[in-house]
Amino acid sequence: MCELLGMSANTPTDICFSFAGLMRRGGRTGPHRDGWGIAFYEGNGSRVFHDPLASAESEIARLISEYSIKSRIVISHIRQANRGRVCLENTHPFTRELWGRSWTFAHNGQLRGIKQYPLRHYRPIGTTDSEYAFCLMLDRIRRRFPQAPRSSRQLRQYIGKLATELGKLGIFNFLLSDSRDLFAYCSTSLCWITRRAPFGPARLIDEDMTVDFKEETTPNDIVTVIATRPLTNNEDWNIMQPGELTVFRQGLPVAV
Repeated sequence: MCELLGMSANTPTDICFSFAGLMRRGGRTGPHRDGWGIAFYEGNGSRVFHDPLASAESEIARLISEYSIKSRIVISHIRQANRGRVCLENTHPFTRELWGRSWTFAHNGQLRGIKQYPLRHYRPIGTTDSEYAFCLMLDRIRRRFPQAPRSSRQLRQYIGKLATELGKLGIFNFLLSDSRDLFAYCSTSLCWITRRAPFGPARLIDEDMTVDFKEETTPNDIVTVIATRPLTNNEDWNIMQPGELTVFRQGLPVAV
């Protein structure tokens, strides 16, 4: 299975610490050797980096882990291929445009029979069931809301409905963003932690690294990190339940 990493924050924040832990799982402390990617939002746009190499061996991943790109929303993914060959076009996260916003999606799991569903507007570039599911979701959202809905809650509830429907096809852990909210859906395994004042130290499981966030933040900062499995061993992570959708904005969960 693949692994996911996301971040939602109330101020532009770097994800170097958490990404360093995820990067080690991509071929060193974990079997996820089949590519990786990461998207950083800036307003309605995003910077996206992909590499079909294992993240633990990727020079691009090393650069990302050391270079402080600050963002309010981040989505990252390390791949253990099960559908589609190992290549750049099959590397998550995937991006598309809707309502003048950049949408980003990364998925962990398998969806049996997903390609039997017809697509109208969006088409996959690669051959994964993950990208196909993303295109299908955007097709459905676009059909339901030709224009961006005035109520964010309407959109959140509809995405929850889609997640429940497609989740019946198999394992459907995913992270999705429309540049405003970060949607986290748990099918089998997903967890999150919110860091806010008073900040303290955090120690990675997969790397000999500890950061005292008190030295790296301001008292007003709020940062939530979402991951397939906890990345630190000295913090209490919130374990999501199967079928649970949690939506984050500005670092905090919001009503669905």
